[in-house]
Amino acid sequence: MWKVRLTAVLLLIFGLLVGYFVYASNPEPKAALLPVPSFIKKIPFKLGLDLSGGTHLIYRADVSLLKDIDISDSMNSLRDVIERRVNLFGVAEPVVQVQEERLGGLKENRLIVDLPGVTDVDQAVAMIGQTPLLEFKTENEDGTDFVSTPLTGRYLERAILEFDQTAYQPIVSLQFDKDGAELFRQITKENVGKLVAIYLDGAPISIPVVREEISGGLAQITGDFTPKEAKILVGRLNSGALPVPIELISTQTVGATLGEKAVADGVKAGLISFVILAIFFVLWYRLPGIIAILSLIIYIALMLALFKLIPVTLTAAGIAGFIISLGVAVDANILIFERIKEELRGGLKISDAVTTGFKRAWFSIRDANLTTLIAAIILFWFGTSSIQGFALVFGLGIIVSMLSAITLSRYFLRGVSFGNGKAMKFLFSSGISK
Repeated sequence: MWKVRLTAVLLLIFGLLVGYFVYASNPEPKAALLPVPSFIKKIPFKLGLDLSGGTHLIYRADVSLLKDIDISDSMNSLRDVIERRVNLFGVAEPVVQVQEERLGGLKENRLIVDLPGVTDVDQAVAMIGQTPLLEFKTENEDGTDFVSTPLTGRYLERAILEFDQTAYQPIVSLQFDKDGAELFRQITKENVGKLVAIYLDGAPISIPVVREEISGGLAQITGDFTPKEAKILVGRLNSGALPVPIELISTQTVGATLGEKAVADGVKAGLISFVILAIFFVLWYRLPGIIAILSLIIYIALMLALFKLIPVTLTAAGIAGFIISLGVAVDANILIFERIKEELRGGLKISDAVTTGFKRAWFSIRDANLTTLIAAIILFWFGTSSIQGFALVFGLGIIVSMLSAITLSRYFLRGVSFGNGKAMKFLFSSGISK
């Protein structure tokens, strides 16, 4: 028995340490209730756009010049480029994702950009708009226009600023990857003696005449620009040239005040639900109810610590999933306590009823949680971003709740279930028919 009680004490200490970590790792200033050592790293909760405020942008991608087999790769490349671009501006945790929409019989490829903390739409659009679209176009047969080629900034490996050794004019050298080098070789081979124009953001910046086939994947941009302008161009190209053109079709701003209210409402809902659960458990289950509340507090501390350490992006849907997971954690305790009551009705001693009740309730808890976890996985796999946030937090809560119910509650109850006197029977006998 002393080993059980020692384990229960160690688990309690562990729970207190986890709770202290959640408290101490908050970056916000705190009242001097508890000392906060300097070695504890400040880890804020990662809040989604709907909680922290920011800008939601939707772009339509023009993939009309791409083959169907190349669209997926181009959209993924576009996502990576835009994510790199907004990261350069110091936006905290941008969320950039591709989406395919069907409008009637037409299919539309979209880029969804969430910028937490950016509530100035013009600033947000400028971040994306500053990403250049690099294109190579060849001379039309009649020499009056240029024709788009498959070679775009998607294949750009890096841009380098150099200077002409004679006139000391800035030159921007472009190095393509393996596929881009082959495309460039083919284009120059087929257009010897003709013009091949280099377009940036829809405007020609260099229109050289091809003298010979160029292999090796190295192209040069020469033009009437200063060294400073050339340096900026190199930086923009290296941060990512858009593989396909995009058009802004929707903007939405979530104010910081609205985000703070959503967080406050979520915390309030969680506290109210916890208080109601605590009152019910203490009144109905007495000592086991107190143990359940203690386990639930440690469960909450574990979940909050995991939110910080993983980290989990908390949205309004995620907070809803967390609150529902509290119900799942409570449900496991209810199954255990009701089973213990049945064993007590059968005449078992309190310590034996606790051991047997946990053992027999485990199978019901396991099956119920597994089926719920499967549902959470399906929601995460097939759901949209908001549904995925709910499913992730909910699924994580199911796993942690099984740990808190089976491990924490079991050791705490076994640690206090000694003797069989009237006082102990009173603490365990609520709801048991005589």
